[in-house]
Amino acid sequence: MAQINSCLKRTFIGFNLFFALVGAIILCLTVFAQIVTNGEDDDIENRTYGLICLYIMGAVTMLLGLLGAYGAYKEHKISLIVFLVCMVIGSLVMIRSGIPTAVLRPQVEGFLEEKFSELLPLNMATISQKHFVNNMQTSLHCCGLFSYTDWNEDIPSSCDCPSDLDEESDTCKQVVGMNRYPFLKQSRSIYSKPCFPILMHYVLLVADISLGVVFTLAALAVLGMILSSIMIHQLRHPNKTPVVYKVPTIFIPGPPKYQELQNDLPPPY
Repeated sequence: MAQINSCLKRTFIGFNLFFALVGAIILCLTVFAQIVTNGEDDDIENRTYGLICLYIMGAVTMLLGLLGAYGAYKEHKISLIVFLVCMVIGSLVMIRSGIPTAVLRPQVEGFLEEKFSELLPLNMATISQKHFVNNMQTSLHCCGLFSYTDWNEDIPSSCDCPSDLDEESDTCKQVVGMNRYPFLKQSRSIYSKPCFPILMHYVLLVADISLGVVFTLAALAVLGMILSSIMIHQLRHPNKTPVVYKVPTIFIPGPPKYQELQNDLPPPY
């Protein structure tokens, strides 16, 4: 006989199947990211560490979802208790990591601005720093960190606009700068936007998405805690067999034990 409410049981199973699906999606995206970045040798140690973390997160999420769905379907108390413990730990970890990140988010822009200011002027930066900025300028279509003057007059070719964008004033602009030859000044079409505001837009976007994911997972973990706790309580205290009370038979009075004596004799004269 089922000891868990059927509506609660179906809701919990659906919740955990969705949880398992999220874990499977994380694993698939991780495999895709590994295939795409397989040929890149830059910063391979950090890439491997990130992929391992994603694999672990996806596998744990999928296994917990399957464990919770199995425990609800079979009404297995041990599986539900393990699931509850994992949800408690997961919610604490998510809240512990999410709250400090949310507090530090407004300070990210100031921190990065200070760090990038240390690279100025860019024409005096190290080779690795110049390589980083040049790659950013090429991919983001920008020039300089805060302005094209960050390069002084030694503006690199990564700032040059393609010829088909020369007429677009909002994207490109004409400047007079030196390039490799100090004695030769020439007019050039370069990207008009600096890189730092564009970079900050993507950094804050990633931070907001990450915070949304963390707090969403924390809310799901709390919901899983509540549902699993109710199911464990129902398994520990199942509904008792209802007691059937017999309705007593309606009492039908029998003949009186005595009858009033009536004098049928005629009254005396």
